[in-house]
Amino acid sequence: QRLVMALLSQQTVRIDGIRAQDENPGLRDYEVSLLRLLEQATNGTRIVISPTGTSVVLRPGMITGGRIDMDCPVSRSIGYYLEALVAIAPFGKDQMTATLRGVTTNNVDLSVDLIRTATLVNLRNFGLSEGVELRITKRGAEPRGGGEVRFICPVVRAVTPLNFVDAGRVRRIRGIAYATRVSPQSANRMVEAARGELNRYIPDIYIYTDVYKGAESGLSPGFGISLVAETTTGALLTAELCAQAGDAPEDVGRDAAQRLLHEIARGGCFDSAHQWQALLLMTLGPEHAAKTRFGKLTPFSIQYLRDLRVFFNTTFKIKPDNQSVLLTCLGTGFTNVGKKTT
Repeated sequence: QRLVMALLSQQTVRIDGIRAQDENPGLRDYEVSLLRLLEQATNGTRIVISPTGTSVVLRPGMITGGRIDMDCPVSRSIGYYLEALVAIAPFGKDQMTATLRGVTTNNVDLSVDLIRTATLVNLRNFGLSEGVELRITKRGAEPRGGGEVRFICPVVRAVTPLNFVDAGRVRRIRGIAYATRVSPQSANRMVEAARGELNRYIPDIYIYTDVYKGAESGLSPGFGISLVAETTTGALLTAELCAQAGDAPEDVGRDAAQRLLHEIARGGCFDSAHQWQALLLMTLGPEHAAKTRFGKLTPFSIQYLRDLRVFFNTTFKIKPDNQSVLLTCLGTGFTNVGKKTT
């Protein structure tokens, strides 16, 4: 995320001591791939990695967008790379069309389903909804992957200020249960278990089953479920889980439903997985006060706020308010100088 901030703020960043005390020191394969991806998405970016791999310097160039094609290592899911692209793509010179191949879902990063149904939908709060799409052409479960997605994002001149304080009440829950190279019944069993947990709270639940066969199902068997709760004011709260070896579909469905209920209990206008997105786009907004409500700040968000202060010199006013926190900041008035004027 600091690399993304460096590109947007046009500041050189140096990261030292990367796993220096580890048995296997230095950058991992997926981190090197992320650096290469950012290099592809920009023009003039210089990246210098030390011989031991424990320090890296990034001198940012201009975000260009355009066509990107990449095979991602299977150690992290495609969501890891898409998070960085979603943050920089709207501020490029041309529309970005990225094709990424690898693992589509794991339990570490956001899955491609949640990025499609929540991360990209959240962009509408900042005036960025037109023409943004993510197409899942193939699924790929761990460990061998084999999935493929296509991400398209047009460019904007500037984002709109955010004033989103009322989290509302949950009005409906939607979800996707997928299965690749296993019995199609696995998806139905997950749906039944998840509905069993959630039906006690709300009747409007619809979970799609998405069963892939043949070449589109990737190289490994797997199944998982992602759930999105939508509130009356349009806030999205998400949870997901994919099966590890030996997990029963019923357990996966039930545990994912319980995670969603935890997320709903935390409240807020953005769930814990998308707090960074709101913070970044509030900072990049026009020079007006931007305001939102979170349930509880995650450790990642707390570090993110510190990084935003370093790169953009933006500080947030944080006010505890009845089990949640209100965040207010003044935007930096960021404009995309690369976008062609029409």
